[in-house]
Amino acid sequence: MKKDLSEGAITKTILLFAGPMILGNLLQQCYNIADTLIVGRFLGARALAAVGSAYTLMTFLNSIIIGLCMGSGAVFSVYFGKKEEEGLRGSIGTSFGMIAFVTLVINGLVFLFLDPILRILQVPADVYDLMRKYVFVIFFGIVFIFLYNYFAFLLRALGNSVVPLWFLCISAGLNIILDLLCVIVFQMGVSGAAFATVVSQIISGVGIALYTLKKVPEAHSIFKGSRDGSLFKEVLHNSFAACIQQSVMNFGILMIQGLVNSFGMAVMAAFAAAVKIDTLAYMPAQEFGNAFSLFVSQNHGAGRKDRVLEGMKKAAGLSAGFCIVISGLIFAFAPLLMRIFVDSTETQIIQIGAQYLRIEGAFYCGIGILFLFYGFFRGVEKPVMSLVLTVISLGTRVVLAYTLSSVPQIGVLGIWWAIPIGWILADSVGLWRLLKWKRG
Repeated sequence: MKKDLSEGAITKTILLFAGPMILGNLLQQCYNIADTLIVGRFLGARALAAVGSAYTLMTFLNSIIIGLCMGSGAVFSVYFGKKEEEGLRGSIGTSFGMIAFVTLVINGLVFLFLDPILRILQVPADVYDLMRKYVFVIFFGIVFIFLYNYFAFLLRALGNSVVPLWFLCISAGLNIILDLLCVIVFQMGVSGAAFATVVSQIISGVGIALYTLKKVPEAHSIFKGSRDGSLFKEVLHNSFAACIQQSVMNFGILMIQGLVNSFGMAVMAAFAAAVKIDTLAYMPAQEFGNAFSLFVSQNHGAGRKDRVLEGMKKAAGLSAGFCIVISGLIFAFAPLLMRIFVDSTETQIIQIGAQYLRIEGAFYCGIGILFLFYGFFRGVEKPVMSLVLTVISLGTRVVLAYTLSSVPQIGVLGIWWAIPIGWILADSVGLWRLLKWKRG
């Protein structure tokens, strides 16, 4: 059930721990990718554009909750590394109620301000009704997204990355089956695709909560809470720093989505499909960074600075090697990958999406190393630095995207090139801070 990551061969330990997390995140991507694939093939380009834009919105909302759970998970992992049972129980008791409250507030606000949110996103009139139908249903899954991620990060903090994977396997398979039934058989349209996703989220969220409460005695602290003020401050600091980092990152992407929408339905549909491919391509590097963060947390808690630094070197080599291979594959097969989501007759959409993938995909090493920096600074209890790197990366991306795309000779190409420039700048700052931490 529990595993100490501060012992054993570093590369083997990281890979064995990260493997189930990477596979689990791949399955999690199946929720929206299944919607996108089935919707794009059976409901057409308008529905594809609607679901694609909704994905960006949901990613932003989910990032707030996932960030809070991620930050709390880092605290759990540090206390587990220190072998401080009281601190572990107290941090669990403190964090659950806090994150649950934030989740309920978010859920209420998105239903209350649904139409203003869609107007801010500049959703085109011919897509508006479809997107509204989709997100109205999908918002019902927010609470269950919280349940899954909270207990998944708790289990991972204790060294168990396998159990969250099993619950995702079940829910992802169910999601695909329900997608096919609701969209093709029952002809429920985009609402059916959303319904399939929500039901799958309920299964994974409730299932992992019940399992953890049965198998992990410390998890019962969620019913007791904690009155330790210092623990509350620690959990609040780490959770909200990670939350802000994740939400800033995805808010920047949301701003880019609004800019993309202003270029019309063809660019919007191309971006919707290309982002799914893009996300799936570098997602293993992202989840590897999250796994590395928990490795760092446990070793930092155990006072193993030497192991943390050696782990960073080996993790960087593994991440870079993976990203180089993926970059080559994306560049070579970009048009073919676009045709998975878009009918081959939609040549303009395929061309735009392939252009995006080839520009951004050439620089996956930049985002792979950046994910490691995010994980490293969360793990050594400096989550604000992860936020700073995110602001640098996304701030550069947003400013350059809006500036360059306004030049008629550059247009939408400016949006695509702004992305890797932001990654490279943030990596430079992250390396400087890492070397400073090493000397300190």
